[in-house]
Amino acid sequence: MTSMPLFEPVSLSRQDEYLQLLAASDIAASDYSFINLWAWAEEHGLSWAFDGGLAWIRQENPVPCLWAPVGPWEAMNWADLFKRADLRELPFERVPEALLSRLTAALPGRLQVDEARDQWDYLYSVPELVDLSGNRFHKKKNLLNQFMKRFVYGYRPIDTSLISGVLATQEDWCAWRDCESEETLAAENRAIKRVLEHWTELTGIMGAAILVDDRTVAFTVGEAFRAGTILIHFEKGLGEFTGIYQAINRMFLEAHREFSVVNREQDLGNEGLRQAKLSYNPTGYVRKYRVRIT
Repeated sequence: MTSMPLFEPVSLSRQDEYLQLLAASDIAASDYSFINLWAWAEEHGLSWAFDGGLAWIRQENPVPCLWAPVGPWEAMNWADLFKRADLRELPFERVPEALLSRLTAALPGRLQVDEARDQWDYLYSVPELVDLSGNRFHKKKNLLNQFMKRFVYGYRPIDTSLISGVLATQEDWCAWRDCESEETLAAENRAIKRVLEHWTELTGIMGAAILVDDRTVAFTVGEAFRAGTILIHFEKGLGEFTGIYQAINRMFLEAHREFSVVNREQDLGNEGLRQAKLSYNPTGYVRKYRVRIT
């Protein structure tokens, strides 16, 4: 690569090419899932370029930056690569710890590094969240039992026949939470719709819904991300159904016991969301950093 590559919009047509590079990398961070890129591309102004054996990701909103390059990191000469001034013009966001260690070794004394705690992914044990055993999960299990005793429900994997019902549930959820009055929720609503409307075109996507009286009252959207890891992108339940979040979380993971770890993404610095994620007893984190190369 002799000059900054030409960036283009994230597209379904290059999904397979990107997934091959992702599989060749050490990336465990949820941000780099193609489904995440596709969902949030318009909201964050994401574009990508394929050059030098890597996929480069550029973000425009809320601030211009680059993400970690995706591809076979072990084959890269990072010192030579970052001799180029144009790759030093923008900071790198969402840099996984695994890449940071490589850059630190290759570029000693040239990195300005800040911990991006708001972007850390939360990791959990699938067996723990299915069994909900012990005092630490007592409240979760109690809410789950309330839902199961109070409602006659059905659990179904999402397929094309359920998409309209799931979209209707998302609309009901947004009306309840008044999404249009908060840009974060409005952006998430657009991202969810983008994924649902392209369901059959997205590799590795999976999901499920809970129905009560033939009405979809909760749904979850995830993907088989890495060996042994299932990634949860979106999870919504209607507020009038006590215990609905505990129910959809547990039922979905119970149906996918082939995974040992579940990645439930970031808290984005939202204190309520952080406490909710901590309450499920994370077993670890995918740490990410902001890096500027001098």
